Amino acid sequence: MRVLLHTFGCKANQYDTEVVRQQLEASGCTVVDDAADADAAVVNSCTVTHVGESKMRGYVRRLARERPGIRTVVMGCAAALDTGRIAALPSVTSVVGGSDADAVVRALGMTPSLPGPLGSFRGSSRAWLKVQDGCDEHCTFCATTLARGDNRSVDPEVIVAEARALAERHAEIVLTGVHIGTYGEDRIPETGDRRPMTLGTLARLLVERVPVVRFRLSSVEATELCDDLLRLMAEQPGRLAPHFHAPLQSGSDRVLRRMGRHWYTADSYRRRIEAIAEQVQPFGLGADVIVGFPGETDADHHDTVALVEALPFTSLHVFPYSPRDGTAAPRLGAPPPADVVRERGAELRALAARKAAAHRAARAGGLADCVLEGRQGGMRDALTGDYMAVQLPAEAPWVLGHSRVTARLAMDGARLVGEPVSLEAVA
Repeated sequence: MRVLLHTFGCKANQYDTEVVRQQLEASGCTVVDDAADADAAVVNSCTVTHVGESKMRGYVRRLARERPGIRTVVMGCAAALDTGRIAALPSVTSVVGGSDADAVVRALGMTPSLPGPLGSFRGSSRAWLKVQDGCDEHCTFCATTLARGDNRSVDPEVIVAEARALAERHAEIVLTGVHIGTYGEDRIPETGDRRPMTLGTLARLLVERVPVVRFRLSSVEATELCDDLLRLMAEQPGRLAPHFHAPLQSGSDRVLRRMGRHWYTADSYRRRIEAIAEQVQPFGLGADVIVGFPGETDADHHDTVALVEALPFTSLHVFPYSPRDGTAAPRLGAPPPADVVRERGAELRALAARKAAAHRAARAGGLADCVLEGRQGGMRDALTGDYMAVQLPAEAPWVLGHSRVTARLAMDGARLVGEPVSLEAVA
């Protein structure tokens, strides 16, 4: 059987799709890239916004038009909350809620095998590794908790085994999940004198037992970044990348309370980021920001702008509030008018672009640890430890045949470029 895979949503979803790919290939299927070659399709869905769900439904309909007779299985978060709308789409033969790869394989009429730990991410020098799933919080705007369930941490020995397998083929491994800052909270030590495993102890365990590869944290709450993580990031930036994505959502304490984000305030977020920036340099910092949450005022928006301006963000994901069935936020009233939401979003995106440009300019002249990615003509795309996109000369001796190099950075107009250097030059 020839199967097409398509993913909507976050890194956790991308990881889940790769697990499905490995299971299908172990069961004798061939994964194809073109719908015209496919007998079946697996679509991994997202429920973060109504736009994402709409795009998924449109994609499934397009598959049915372009490939009559194709069998489509929809999995993931939107599938977990489906009330029949997804199941009624043309060509959909099964809806599998969540990330159960065995259930997806069975839905395609195959017998699941036991392929072992995930061994590779197709076509990438970087790989994701899911260390936990689910979330115990109940943000009033978020349907992901409804779809994914409670916090569940993966056994650390399973994580180490999978990281070792991935490190044989990838230069960077991104630790991902739904709420990774709570890693280990659901795992009770076997004896009273053992410390519970945390994200910080897990990261150090991986650095100690999986050599060479660079690890990176995906989205993690700023106030859940423990001192162990910061020391490791500051001491060994080549092993734990000096970058993370810390969801902010709003810089207004009033809005944060309405969002149900009770574990931090704008001030505690600011103080934690400032403390991190003092210890880790260079430092890449991303965040999610929701604009137009129900009841958001001009003053709330100005608080968010002021906080973003004050902190060393290098990227922002700014998106409008999206009402989700089953969540509490729609009961909090109407969001601001659409034109106001657009203006607020545009202001934050422009601010984020200025801050990103300033960070790129500040990095010029310095050295960067670069993981190589795709090729564009005579240049190779690369990603620095602090999550800056760089282009390197593809034919340079220290690029040919390598997946990771050290480069000296420079500005070429608005973009960063790099010149690879030898290890002796770095020393």
